[in-house]
Amino acid sequence: MNRLAKTLLVAALVGVVGMAFRVSWNALRDIANAVGADATAATLYPFVVDGLMALALVATLVLAGRDRTFALRVLGTYTGASLVLNYVHGLVPDLHGRTVDWGQLADWDPANWALVLLATSLPVGSIYFGSDLVAKVLHHRPAPIEQPTANAEESAETIRNRSKADLPVSTPEPITANPLPLPRAVAVGFLKSTLPLKQLPAIESPAVRPIEPRPLAAESSRPRRATGRVPEAARPSRPKRTPDQLLAEAREATAGWPDAKLTGEGIRREVHTSPANARVLRDTLRAERGLKAA
Repeated sequence: MNRLAKTLLVAALVGVVGMAFRVSWNALRDIANAVGADATAATLYPFVVDGLMALALVATLVLAGRDRTFALRVLGTYTGASLVLNYVHGLVPDLHGRTVDWGQLADWDPANWALVLLATSLPVGSIYFGSDLVAKVLHHRPAPIEQPTANAEESAETIRNRSKADLPVSTPEPITANPLPLPRAVAVGFLKSTLPLKQLPAIESPAVRPIEPRPLAAESSRPRRATGRVPEAARPSRPKRTPDQLLAEAREATAGWPDAKLTGEGIRREVHTSPANARVLRDTLRAERGLKAA
C-alpha cells in the first residue's frame, strides 16, 4: 500500500472516530449532569472516558508483551463502561430533558447504585490507568528490527568468501639454498702456477677474534660436610643383637607356644627382627623341639 492510500485510510478512521465521539459525548454529558456534575464538568466528562479509550488504543499499538495486554484490558473496560452509559441514556428518556432526579439513573435501587458508582469512578480510573499507560509508553524500548533475508544472505556469502584462502595452494614452495661460491685454493709447493704472482687471487684470512675471559665461580672457604653419615639422633637406640641373643629371646618368648603357632611371621613380630632371622630362629626352635620329643 502506497503512502497516499495509507493517508486516506488514517483520515477516514479519524473522521469515523470523531463522529462516534460526538454521538457518545451527548449521552455521557447527560449522565454526568444526572450524577451531580456542573456544566463545565459535564462538558469535560466525555473526554475523560472516550479520551482514555483513544490513549489505550495508541498504547496497544506501541507496547508489547504484558504491557500490551494491560493496555487492551483498559481499552476493553472503558469501552464496556461507555457502552453501558450510552445504553442507560437511551433507556431513560428523562435524561434527555434533564428532568430526572439527581442521582436517579434506574428505578431499581441496586441497579441505580451500580450505575452511579460506575459513572463516578470512571474519572478516577482515568487518572490512574492513563498515568500508568503513559509511563509504560515512555519507558518502552522497541525491539531491534531484523535485516531482510536478502541482506542476511549477502552477509553470509561475504563471510564464506572471507573464510576461504586467497592462494590455491596452502603450503608454500620450498626455498632452495643459494650457497656462495668459495674461492679456489692455490696450490703451494711442488705445483707451479701458470699465472704470474700479481694475477693470483688474494685470499683473505679470517679475522681472529680474541677470547673473552669468562668469570669463574668463587671458591668457598667453608668446609663441605661429609655426606652419607647418619646423625646420632636418627640412629636406633637399641644395640644390635647377636644370633645367640636372638635365639635366647625367641626361646623365652615362644616357650608356651604350640607347634602350629611357631611360624616365622609370629617370631618376627614377637622378637622384632628381620624376616630372614625369623626363619632361621623358627627352624632352630623346631629342631630343638623335635630332639626333645625324641
